[in-house]
Amino acid sequence: MPNTARWAATLTLTATAVCGPFAGSALAAPEPGEAGLYAPSALVLTTGHGERAAAVTPERAVTLTCAPKPSGTHPAAADACAELRVNGGDFDALTGRVGAMCSKQYDPVVVTVEGVWQGKRVAYERTFANECVKDSAATVLFAF
Repeated sequence: MPNTARWAATLTLTATAVCGPFAGSALAAPEPGEAGLYAPSALVLTTGHGERAAAVTPERAVTLTCAPKPSGTHPAAADACAELRVNGGDFDALTGRVGAMCSKQYDPVVVTVEGVWQGKRVAYERTFANECVKDSAATVLFAF
């Protein structure tokens, strides 16, 4: 092989080795405007009978994704996401049904929420006196 051909082959292989990864990633990059449209919001909610989540076996669990659109196994995903947005993701600020009539029977129920809300990691646990109190604490989010 003549020297010119060797240099051409070497230059081509070097250019491919150096620039190839850049070309490949440019082709695989998302379209402008697709990345960063929303902060992720995906939660797992569980409920179980007991006083602390560490000592309770979850009896029911649902998923809730609020961005880019409400989805998941939560029975009212759109309403639950709207409820969270109104309260800025503050689970303690959720207000439920006013004047709900619940018995005073103590049968504690623990609700946990773990995941990501608008790009920030969240872990929440709350114990309610009984199922009725839990269902009345938040209009939709904890009713699953």
